[in-house]
Amino acid sequence: MVLTMDDTIAAISTAPGGAGIGIVRLSGADSGRLLGGLFRAGAPGRAPAGPPAFANRHMRYGHVLDGDAVVDEALAVFMAGPRTYTGEDVAEIHCHGSAAALRRTLSLALRGGARLADPGEFTKRAFLNGRLDLAQAEAVIDIINARTDAALGAALRQLDGFLSSRVGELRGRLAELLAEVGEP
Repeated sequence: MVLTMDDTIAAISTAPGGAGIGIVRLSGADSGRLLGGLFRAGAPGRAPAGPPAFANRHMRYGHVLDGDAVVDEALAVFMAGPRTYTGEDVAEIHCHGSAAALRRTLSLALRGGARLADPGEFTKRAFLNGRLDLAQAEAVIDIINARTDAALGAALRQLDGFLSSRVGELRGRLAELLAEVGEP
């Protein structure tokens, strides 16, 4: 079952600081519409007049625009739910990683109707929509904070469902034992 949230959220999904690439992510029913309103495929001045048609899960080259002004050169992708991280429609804009470009791109998404995501809200939506169980959702922060290969490996196993699977096995065995104890 997919739990649909009433709003579309947006956030900068890459760590703060200058980088070659930064990502602004949107999740919710209006992700595609919002993406179409701020991104134009192709070269500036030669881009199609209307919103681009996005084939599901196909990256497009173009520009983030504020009206007719180019904000940044970017790649964009639309991913239709429910087979996404959050279980909802998701859009990503991969622009240059400057704080100014990312803030301005995020601002355009918010101005278009998205709401600023709370910390961890993409993962919360993934959990609420059944894409992750609680142990897997907790593994996401462990992956983000991993400082060693061992810590990363353990977190990846947890994200892959190792802990959940093990708990399920133990729960089944416990149910069997309880059934045996309850028999005369």
